[in-house]
Amino acid sequence: MALLWRRLKLVVMVTMVNLFIFIIISRQSSQDKNGHHKVHIPSKPFWTKLVPNIAYWNRQQQILDIQNNPILVSNYSGAEIPEWLNDTSLTSDPCQPNFRVTTQVKDYNSLPGRFKDFLIYMHCRSYPIMVDHPDICKEPPFLLLAVKSLAPHFDRRQAIRQSWGRAGVIANRTVVTIFLLGNATAGDHHPDLSEMLHYENFRHKDIIQWDYRDSFFNLTVKEVLFLEWIQTRCPGARFIFKGDDDVFVNTYRILDFLKGLSEPKARDLFVGDVITNAGPHRDKKVKYFIPESMYTGTYPPYAGGGGYLYSGDIAARLHNVSQHVALYPIDDVYTGMCFRKLGLAPEKHKGFRTFNIEEKYRSNPCAYKSLMLVHPRTPQEMIQIWAWLSSPDLNCQ
Repeated sequence: MALLWRRLKLVVMVTMVNLFIFIIISRQSSQDKNGHHKVHIPSKPFWTKLVPNIAYWNRQQQILDIQNNPILVSNYSGAEIPEWLNDTSLTSDPCQPNFRVTTQVKDYNSLPGRFKDFLIYMHCRSYPIMVDHPDICKEPPFLLLAVKSLAPHFDRRQAIRQSWGRAGVIANRTVVTIFLLGNATAGDHHPDLSEMLHYENFRHKDIIQWDYRDSFFNLTVKEVLFLEWIQTRCPGARFIFKGDDDVFVNTYRILDFLKGLSEPKARDLFVGDVITNAGPHRDKKVKYFIPESMYTGTYPPYAGGGGYLYSGDIAARLHNVSQHVALYPIDDVYTGMCFRKLGLAPEKHKGFRTFNIEEKYRSNPCAYKSLMLVHPRTPQEMIQIWAWLSSPDLNCQ
């Protein structure tokens, strides 16, 4: 009898709950029929009118973002597209100087020459290759060492070849070394060293050179050309180190580090001396000065350009995304911008010392054993440190 009574109570309870739900739904349906609480679909786009950024780089990036966003593009008919969005200078080919920029940057005439040169050719991404070695990665290397250099820096390149940039097999891993050069022009008061460079390349077969002005602001051009070169000449490289020709790199430590990575970690690897919460320098006396008319905002996290290490998979992704990021005159910041565009962030590693180590440790061989990179170092110091690390008698316990 008690069991029957409990079942009856359960049936009544379920019935009451269903009746309550039915009443609520009926009331909402009645309200909809009377025109209350209906969802209204807007007849016009919900986004605000696009306004061009006052800073030239930011505005060029706006244009790229909109041109590559089918939703935003479809929101405008051909007649409604604002004039500033029709700027096609970003993709002009062949590369010609864009003199329209002289009226698009408010203080253009008062900017230093290096800014004027960068702005006029900012849209240029393709330059002829003058020296190449198509078969240098015929056997895909485990590690590709790509060193940014200038034509006159013969002593730095030779010191690297004799020390940390020795090509061949190191610690049972294939290593390939290349030097990335532009054109040292007479306009920058460089002597004509083309014959010496020709002999150097004939002797070592490790120079990659493009026909563009090799200046500080054009290091970003060197970056995008190198990313393109990897995809055509060395797509099988497992890992890439890219750095300057005035750093010491502990190749032994890098190879040891890479061998210990898991597969997912190795695939997404990008490590270096990461700088965060930085922004453009506004002091005209600073090498990295950027005027407000050129860029506003903060910088994304980026690895210092002295040197960083990343995977071949990341190199391919950087190459693809770089085509959607406007060139910026500081190459390591630009790489950080590309990384942000990928939705990724570089990883800081304490083994990268782009701002040197304490002076009291600089002559201690063991101070370099656990490091991957130290900046700066002279050619003589590179050879000395490499000799220390290569010595079988080195004991750092």
